[in-house]
Amino acid sequence: MIRDDRVELNNRFIKVFQLLEERGEIIKNDRNGKGMGDFAEKILGNRAYGHIVRAFLNEDDKRCIDYRHARILCHEYGVNESYMIDGIGTPFGFDIPKNIPVSIDSDGFKGNILFTTTEAFAGSSIDAGGFSKEDHKYFTIPGISGSSLVAFPINGNSMEPVIMDGDMVICQETSGIHEIKDNKIYAIKNNGQIWVKYVQRMKNDKGRVTQLKLISANHLEHDPFVEEVNEYTRLYEVVRRISDL
Repeated sequence: MIRDDRVELNNRFIKVFQLLEERGEIIKNDRNGKGMGDFAEKILGNRAYGHIVRAFLNEDDKRCIDYRHARILCHEYGVNESYMIDGIGTPFGFDIPKNIPVSIDSDGFKGNILFTTTEAFAGSSIDAGGFSKEDHKYFTIPGISGSSLVAFPINGNSMEPVIMDGDMVICQETSGIHEIKDNKIYAIKNNGQIWVKYVQRMKNDKGRVTQLKLISANHLEHDPFVEEVNEYTRLYEVVRRISDL
């Protein structure tokens, strides 16, 4: 008999699969790298196992995905492992939605900064809530231009007095690790978790950045720590802090 935890794991797999379809990362009949066979090869190691994936997706079938392949799914498609394995948080954690037009007010004015009520803890990791289309709100601030801008409130004291508990930060997504500069403040997304910290790059003996040292401004209460860099690591430079008057 299949354990309840495996059934719950498989139910989360079904939800994640559907979301990946909505994002266009899986197209069942695609022949250009996104089809069911391609998905089966990435997750199960054999493109002929598409029928097994379909069995996982069939709630009436007794076959369920196992934990090893669920972890492979997380690494291949950037799924939040805490959600997939333990059911904690949301499938993709904190992310800027793609291909969604900015809002336009009655005067035809476009906002370029996405605001989300998702809290990003400056002092600890967070499993941030996902976005739904009706919750997207855009605004603008004089002097801040560009795209891929996101704003969210801070909860925690680890960056005080530079960023206070309750402040809002506006961040701009970077194009990759190569673009960041040491000792600047970034929002770091890694494996479904988020931090707002000073960042220092750590290189291996070949000169490649493999780790990030994350440092709090409030160093008396919060020790620095190191995060491994992988293909899903994303960084957003903090470009503005907004505090209550």
